[in-house]
Amino acid sequence: MKYLLFKPSRKQLIISSFLLFSLATLAQEKTKDTTQVNQLDEVLVSAIRVNSKTPVSFSNLSKKEIQNRNLGQDIPILMNYMPSVVTTSDAGNGVGYTGIRVRGSDATRVNVTINGIPYNDSESHGTFWVNMPDFASSLQSVQLQRGVGTSTNGSGAFGASLNMLTDSYSEKASGEISNSFGSFNTRKNTVKFSTGLLNDHFEIAGRVSTLQSDGYIDRASSDLKSYFLQGTYVGKTTLIKALAFGGNEKTYQSWNGIDGETLLTNRTFNSAGIFTDELGQTRFYDNETDNYQQDHYQLHWNEKLGTHWNTNLAFHYTKGKGYYENYKEDADFNDYGLIPLSINGRTINTTDLIRQKWLDNDFYGTTFSANYQSNKLDFIFGGSYNKYEGNHFGKVIWARYAGPSELGDRYYEDRATKTDGTAFAKANYQVDEKWSLFGDLQIRNVHYQANAYETGLVNDTFSFFNPKAGLNYTVNSKNNLYFSYARANREPNRTDYKSGNVKPEKLNDFELGWRYLSDKMQLNTNFYYMAYQDQLILTGTLDDVGNPIRSNSEKSYRLGVEVDAAIVLSSTFSLRPNLTLSRNKNIDLAVSGQNYGTKDISYSPSVIAGNSLIYKPTESLQIIWLQKYVGQQYMNNIESPEAKLADYFINDLNVTYEIKPKSVFKSIVFKGLVNNIFDKKYISNGYMWDIYPYYYPQAGTNLLGGITLLF
Repeated sequence: MKYLLFKPSRKQLIISSFLLFSLATLAQEKTKDTTQVNQLDEVLVSAIRVNSKTPVSFSNLSKKEIQNRNLGQDIPILMNYMPSVVTTSDAGNGVGYTGIRVRGSDATRVNVTINGIPYNDSESHGTFWVNMPDFASSLQSVQLQRGVGTSTNGSGAFGASLNMLTDSYSEKASGEISNSFGSFNTRKNTVKFSTGLLNDHFEIAGRVSTLQSDGYIDRASSDLKSYFLQGTYVGKTTLIKALAFGGNEKTYQSWNGIDGETLLTNRTFNSAGIFTDELGQTRFYDNETDNYQQDHYQLHWNEKLGTHWNTNLAFHYTKGKGYYENYKEDADFNDYGLIPLSINGRTINTTDLIRQKWLDNDFYGTTFSANYQSNKLDFIFGGSYNKYEGNHFGKVIWARYAGPSELGDRYYEDRATKTDGTAFAKANYQVDEKWSLFGDLQIRNVHYQANAYETGLVNDTFSFFNPKAGLNYTVNSKNNLYFSYARANREPNRTDYKSGNVKPEKLNDFELGWRYLSDKMQLNTNFYYMAYQDQLILTGTLDDVGNPIRSNSEKSYRLGVEVDAAIVLSSTFSLRPNLTLSRNKNIDLAVSGQNYGTKDISYSPSVIAGNSLIYKPTESLQIIWLQKYVGQQYMNNIESPEAKLADYFINDLNVTYEIKPKSVFKSIVFKGLVNNIFDKKYISNGYMWDIYPYYYPQAGTNLLGGITLLF
């Protein structure tokens, strides 16, 4: 092992310089009144969030709603009951690898940001929540915009935009200890603290979490750790935040799924790691695991300038490094850079081996915006510039027959870089008491260069112009109508290049909505028509490392209606239903030279419904009955009977009870969650291997319970 003197990189010098500049600014800052003209924390996401005056379909998830169900399951699972949302879990119990689809669009098409900073992986466009376990414990709020939404940073939104705002600062010192336990040996332990505002201006807050679970599927274990640390300076017109957060995950692979025959006899079977030893016995490799460490650093500087202007400047850096390890039987020496050997006159050119596939990447950049607000005009302009540098490589760490070969050498090594620059301007203008206009223009330039053994040399540049416009009409104090049009363009991801001749995709999104608000009811109705050109649709198949394979569909569309409501039934009962009805079609779909006509787009159920029945007899007790229905869907685009996933209807029960002692603790909260209370045997996801379906079964009835101590 070599030991080197530390030499800071260019990125580290930039970040360090900005931190020093910020600290110098703080040291010179005059004492300011802590009375806030507005909630400066909201400026972190003001450039990408919308409100009821914006002609966009959206839903919010508050901190309280997140906390009530946060017992260790990932963020997509906590969002399961939002409109048009379908969630998936490889391990079957919502811990480990999970995913989300919105309006039938998979997670790679959902733009995700944290405090306005892009989170989607630059190459795959995926969001890997397992890298940030228990991140829900550090969230202030979540907003899900369906459709194209408004301009945001990072990869283009083709199904939805999900923006997350982390914890606000706290004026008073506080602490929190939260522990939960449940089925499949699931347990979560969280400790949080805040110093409160020291000298009326400074706060330090943080969180550490550990999360373990055996998973519903055999050996689908998770061993997860995470942290969150933020330092805040707050003044009358200034908010500066420095954040560091991240996680370390080790999960036993459970992404193989099972075939239909095994589903009938052994729902929890996991083929990952299976091999036959020298005695002919079937065994499982005990370290068939995915291992990854991801650390995020963000620096935000928000300033209020006079009565009308707010500015936001942010710098960020993300470091990710890890690998997945697996046992490979009868591997060809040539594929792994091994030298054939001769034993007793017999040439050996295949062997059992253990390989690791590594990813070592850096992602860094800046986002900035300025917001002008007056009685009639809300105007924001800004932009971003981000760069990704990724190194993919593989190595063999053990082989039954290695001969003179050097184990640990890299048998492949790929480099990739991607730059992404955007500039945007958006405005809401109140014409009169009835009418308001919305406009949004974005220019996005992307350059992607890679030298991958699967795809060959890639060197593509894309320039996209994404205009959006809409109008809002206030009928009266209770009724509001809106209409919007949005154009979106999106580049292929790394896996798409494997098929060759891949094209960027285009979308025209039309949204028409009605919002109704009264003392007893809030109702949102939204009609959408999303017309695609060259949409990259999921084929239902996977590559050799489990990445979904997509292909261009020349013409396709998604047409639907979304309805969601909040209804007060009485002083103790309330209801929050939602329903999505849709048609999702490929037009004149051609596969391998054969025209299949108009067929359903894969993984796009025509019916998605959710409901929350809330019973709150006292301020201390709340009981929520949660219901979710997902209609049938296909795992390919030609509606093969064997590719059909059956519909399912599941029910959960969530109970929270709070005690407020007079001493020691401010609050003691007991939480319980019964998932799938009627023990429904269902499948939320799957794929096709050639013509054979493979499934991801979900857990039957399972329990989670916890206690949170606030002081």
